[in-house]
Amino acid sequence: MDKPVIVTVDDDPGVSRAVARDLRRRYGQEYRIVRAEAARDGIEAVREMRLRGDEVAAILADYRMPQMNGVEFLEAAMDMYPYARRVLLTAYADTDAAIQAINVVDLDHYMLKPWDPPEEKFYPVIDGQLDAWLRTERVEQVELRVVGDRWSAPSYRVRDFLARNHVPYRWMLAEDPEGAQLVKAAGDECHLPLVVTADGVTLESPDQASLASAVGLSTTPATDFYDLIVIGGGPAGLGAAVYGASEGLNTVLVEAYSSGGQAGQSSRIENYLGFPDGVSGQQLADRARRQALKFGAELLTARKVVSLEPRGQARVVGFKDGGEIAAHAVILATGVSYRRLEAPGVEEFAGRGVYYGAALTEAPSCKGAEVYIVGAANSAGQAAVYLSGFASKVHLLVRGDGLEKSMSHYLIEQIAAIPHIEVHLQTQVTGGDGDGHLERLTLSAKGAGAERTVDAQWLFVFIGAEPYTSWLGETVERDAKGFVLTGPDLVQGGKRPRNWPLRREPYYLETNVPGVLAAGDVRADSIKRVASAVGEGAMAVALVHRYLEKQ
Repeated sequence: MDKPVIVTVDDDPGVSRAVARDLRRRYGQEYRIVRAEAARDGIEAVREMRLRGDEVAAILADYRMPQMNGVEFLEAAMDMYPYARRVLLTAYADTDAAIQAINVVDLDHYMLKPWDPPEEKFYPVIDGQLDAWLRTERVEQVELRVVGDRWSAPSYRVRDFLARNHVPYRWMLAEDPEGAQLVKAAGDECHLPLVVTADGVTLESPDQASLASAVGLSTTPATDFYDLIVIGGGPAGLGAAVYGASEGLNTVLVEAYSSGGQAGQSSRIENYLGFPDGVSGQQLADRARRQALKFGAELLTARKVVSLEPRGQARVVGFKDGGEIAAHAVILATGVSYRRLEAPGVEEFAGRGVYYGAALTEAPSCKGAEVYIVGAANSAGQAAVYLSGFASKVHLLVRGDGLEKSMSHYLIEQIAAIPHIEVHLQTQVTGGDGDGHLERLTLSAKGAGAERTVDAQWLFVFIGAEPYTSWLGETVERDAKGFVLTGPDLVQGGKRPRNWPLRREPYYLETNVPGVLAAGDVRADSIKRVASAVGEGAMAVALVHRYLEKQ
């Protein structure tokens, strides 16, 4: 196995060389030292190491760098190497920033420059960090390999599933030498994508359930009855799981795909309370997931819920692949999904150049290319800013005549400050074309005359939101758009909901089925913000307690 890596990033060439020299002198026998003199180069190096399956033991970053400061760099690196030890190099004047960074990026240590002699001021610190890393149980030690085709929708779905569930893997093209060897070993009839686990088990074109089981994600409930079932792993669901488990309820969270929901796909959330420097959606989701597990919540992944049925005092949830679990109470937190783009030829390239959501796994592949984004809300703006760090140009296609009605002011300012982001107002995608993958888009701009065709291999879509609630059937009342009705919305003209069996009226987040509540974006007229979703998840748990007390 290759040596683990120590990464050092400092924009001062002299300091950069000195840090690398000191590290090689002491640790060169056991570790590979990688240095970068620019933050973007450092991020690119870390991404390449992630794709190769390298282990990173420690990351040292200078605080004052022009492209992004050291805190921002460490935060970005955390998404790829959450177990690497993080050290911030600072001058005396930056100690306040370093102290703040302890909470922002779970900073492990900060060091004041200079540190001569290193034997007294540098090596003892790094010794301690490397020792802590060696003693940490790390998922990265498991090498999972994925072999597939570049423009393959099934290959994209496997990579996206693994990335969003924080499972490290090594991606190989089938035509690369090592990828070709794995395909040959699997046999002539091998169906891509091919997944090879660390112990040599192979899966050909796996479905989500078998893939989740192979990589160690929990898919089987520990029991058949709980105090609380939370359906959906977005901010509302994770908030409910954290508060439910921490308050003593036997809680299980069921997620069909991955924790984080739409928010988990966001490259950077900057208006969430307590994170003044922003936080990535994946990072926030991972912290919440670990917090829920810490309090004893059970998390099931790749299990799709298809039914909800009251049976006496129990609320029974059925799975698509068979089986069921029951609980005293259920919280619906299934969120919403992006609507499909209804333009001729576009849908056939889903996963092959057309992506719904940020598709962060594809960002490095966009380097030097022009990308197109459809949407005008915060998610589209966050993606535009993030992808501008890779793409040569980002085209933001907006159907309306401005961004002010749907996008936060801070994002509008950021977009305006990035010269290679171009906003196209009153513009729509009316068609897509290509040979095997997206190659061209047809755009139509209001008042600009005829349609025009542009070369395009990358299209990211963020349009509207629709809830996944059809599986509820007639059990739970919903509005005309499918959003779940709760509390006061169920009481029309003083009349209680149909079949409501209790003398009291429904609680604020309660549906027409007592003990079944809804939280977050799936609820009718909810506020579409991460903070409000988390708050509703916590509030729903408080109402569950009230419900249980009166049973």
